Amino acid sequence: MSTETPRAESADGSIPRIKRDGFFGATANYLDERTSISAVVKEFGRKIFPDHWSFLLGEVALYSFVVILITGVFLTFFFQASMAEVVYNGPWVPLKGITMSSALDSTLHISFEVRGGLLMRQIHHWAALLFVASIGLHMLRIFFTGAFRKPRELNWVIGFTLFVLAMAEGFTGYSLPDDLLSGNGLRIISGMIEGIPLVGTWINFLLFGGMYPGTAIVGRLYTLHILLLPALVVAFIAIHLVFVVVHKHTQFAGPGRTQNNVVGYPILPVYAAKAGGFFFIVFGVIVLIASLFTINPVWEYGPYDPSPISAGTQPDWYIGFADGMLRLIPPHLETYWLHRTWSWFIIIPVFILVAFIVLVAIYPFIEAWVTGDKREHHILDRPRNAATRTAIGAAGVTFYAAMWAAASGDLIATHFKLSIEGVTHAIQISLILGPILAYFITKRVCLALQKKDRSLALHGYESGRIVRLPGGEFIEVHQPVDEYQRWHLVSQEGYAPLVVRPDSRGRISQATRFRAAMSRWFFQDRLTPLSQAEIEAAAHHGHGAETPELEGASH
Repeated sequence: MSTETPRAESADGSIPRIKRDGFFGATANYLDERTSISAVVKEFGRKIFPDHWSFLLGEVALYSFVVILITGVFLTFFFQASMAEVVYNGPWVPLKGITMSSALDSTLHISFEVRGGLLMRQIHHWAALLFVASIGLHMLRIFFTGAFRKPRELNWVIGFTLFVLAMAEGFTGYSLPDDLLSGNGLRIISGMIEGIPLVGTWINFLLFGGMYPGTAIVGRLYTLHILLLPALVVAFIAIHLVFVVVHKHTQFAGPGRTQNNVVGYPILPVYAAKAGGFFFIVFGVIVLIASLFTINPVWEYGPYDPSPISAGTQPDWYIGFADGMLRLIPPHLETYWLHRTWSWFIIIPVFILVAFIVLVAIYPFIEAWVTGDKREHHILDRPRNAATRTAIGAAGVTFYAAMWAAASGDLIATHFKLSIEGVTHAIQISLILGPILAYFITKRVCLALQKKDRSLALHGYESGRIVRLPGGEFIEVHQPVDEYQRWHLVSQEGYAPLVVRPDSRGRISQATRFRAAMSRWFFQDRLTPLSQAEIEAAAHHGHGAETPELEGASH
């Protein structure tokens, strides 16, 4: 029964708007009559979002980006994106009288002379790190729960593109101060570009405006950092959120939750209030971290100079996997062909990194092709119930972790008093064997957890109470699970490998055979979900409850 006051339509079919008194009411009517914004507010304000802690990871990414924009605007008023040489004459005594670029000079000016400048720099940097980290964790949650399946494949690609853009945004900002650390990071990028066959030298020349380091790279990176990349990030975030609204939000299985509804809170007023409060929590945590922990102290590094590069230098963590891949490739892998030197120790890691990124981006389409699943999915999987996908994800994370660890191989060697060669060889082995072991171990664990869930659903929990039957047999009485727990344990979708079928001409192509083989591999060792008949049979036979056979038994 509706409590809304009925309103009559006018002659042209439109519904007249209710006039409200007061300044805010008049303002609302003024805007609504000229923009019809009430329809948008009504449509989006009543959208339901489920309430689960893992969904907050995406919000952390969004709020971190807002903090980046706020602090970035402040920093642009003082930063000079120029490589023109100046003599430093600021308050930091160790660098007085040293020639440096205007970029580094203005960075030091922000850090030591602008009121609140150092705090803003640190908030900006920590927010950028949190932005990339939260996107990565958000995508891991989406992957392991199967939230990327139809109809959200394109949104996965958009989210992953955001992750790449966030890394690019972080790297360009990291390189702007033109200090010793960022300058050598750019030198590594320059070397990688020059190692690309045929076109590498020309691309490097165009990017740096001449031979490295040139005089234009900081200005060009500044344009990318404050203009092009933020615009792309904003655009992709907007598209991502629109798709979330259009497709409706995914949710974990629970009472009353189906593929056709969403159980949660509306955006207005509940979710908006909670989201607003959470934004200030995220902002406060970032400010607290920035106040207590120093990051990127450029005054200790000094201006860029290729001669005094220090040992133990590390890029920001999100670029570590690329730097680590370069360190893991054996040196001196070069061939001379077609009057050119082919630097395989550059080509191979670049190819591996690009292939890894592309595979992650298109994985939803690969899984859909292998499984033949064309259904829409709005209920999330438990990772254990998708054993092969979870194992693939574990293998991918292990591969990434090996590359990432290699970026700190020198620090690992010095801290644990090991040889750098031994550390490098160990990580090279883990790069190959680690994902294989992670895949098999993870899949066995997932299958074992499925068997445990099946046992709990059929037989209940071990109560620890031992009874003796009249025949002298000792058994343990099991405590049955309630209906909700049983439903939660057995709630999973059933899948089966694709069946090879001939085409209209009676032939089976090699592509069809390959797809069927991949499908068998994906679903091998699977456990079929419990049927209702099996559950009812277990209940009928008294599994998990006191049964008549126990009457008269000794406790």
